[in-house]
Amino acid sequence: MIQAEDLTKDYGLNRAVDRVSFRIEKGDIVGLLGPNGSGKTTIMRMLTGFFAPTAGRCSIAGVDVTRDSLSARRLLGYLPERVALYPDMTVRRYLAFVAKVHEVPGRVDSYVDEAMHQCGLVPMADRHIGKLSRGYRQRVGIAQAIIHHPPVLILDEPTVGLDPRQVVEIRALIRSLAGRTTVLMSTHILPEVSITCRRVLILDRGRLIAEDTAEGLEAKAVGRGQLTVRLTAPAREAAEAIERVPGVSAVEIDGAEVGGVVRLLVTTDGAADRPEAVARAVAERGWALRELAPHTISLEDLFVKILEQAEAEQR
Repeated sequence: MIQAEDLTKDYGLNRAVDRVSFRIEKGDIVGLLGPNGSGKTTIMRMLTGFFAPTAGRCSIAGVDVTRDSLSARRLLGYLPERVALYPDMTVRRYLAFVAKVHEVPGRVDSYVDEAMHQCGLVPMADRHIGKLSRGYRQRVGIAQAIIHHPPVLILDEPTVGLDPRQVVEIRALIRSLAGRTTVLMSTHILPEVSITCRRVLILDRGRLIAEDTAEGLEAKAVGRGQLTVRLTAPAREAAEAIERVPGVSAVEIDGAEVGGVVRLLVTTDGAADRPEAVARAVAERGWALRELAPHTISLEDLFVKILEQAEAEQR
C-alpha cells in the first residue's frame, strides 16, 4: 500500500532524507521512529504529495505520488504535525466541511457522527474549535483524517498534546484500524511504538538505520545470554567465582546495594542451562541469591545503542 524507493530530499546543500526505501503492506501499522530532525516529517510530506522528492519515488496503493498527486491524495488520510483547523467553526460543522471536500458517498451526517464517536468528540460536537483544549483539537485533527474512510492513514505525532487517558484512547483507536486501514505514524516516543505498531522503521539523520517488528525490538532489549544477578557476597570474589562457570564469558560488577547486596551483569553463551549453573555456583559458596533473571535494557537505551552502532558504521 505504501512504497518508498531511494527516497531523497535535499534543501540546498543539506540532505534531509538520504535514499530511504521501505514497503508497508495493506492493513499494517508501522511506526516511523527517530529523534527530532531525523527526517520523519519530511518523509511524510513527500508521501502525501506536499513535497516533491529530490530523487527516488513513492507510491500509495500503486499510484505514483509525484506523477498523479491528486489520485494519491484521495487514498490518504493525513494528520500533519500542525493541522489547520478553523477556530470559528464548531466541531460538527468543520467535520461536515471536510467530508464534503472529500466528496463522501451517502449522508455526510453519518460520516461526521462516526468520526466524532471514534475520536471521543461527541460531547464537543457543538463547541467552537478555538475554545477546545489542545488535546481535543488533536482529536479533531485525527477525526478529519479518518472521516472519509481512507485506505491509508499517515499520522505525524498523533498523541502530542494529549493527556494520559486520551493517549490510551487514541492508541486504541489506531490499533482498531489494523486490517482495514494501512497506518504509518511517526513518533519519537519508544513505548508508543511497542504498544501501537506492528513494525518499526528507525531513522537517524535522514537515513533508515534499522527495521524490525515491535516484538523484535523488544526482544533486543533483552540481552541475549546476559543475566542480572543480585546476591549477598563480596563483590570481587563473587565476580571471579561466577566467571569460572562454564559458558560464562564475562562478569561486570554493576553496582552495590544496601546490606552487602551486589549486582552483577553476567554474559554467557546463551545456553539454556547457564542460569542454573550460575545459581549452583552461588549456592555452593553459601551466598544468598537475591535475583537471577535475563538482563533487560530500556527501549530508550536500545534506541541509543542502535544509533551509536549506525554512527560507528559511518566512520
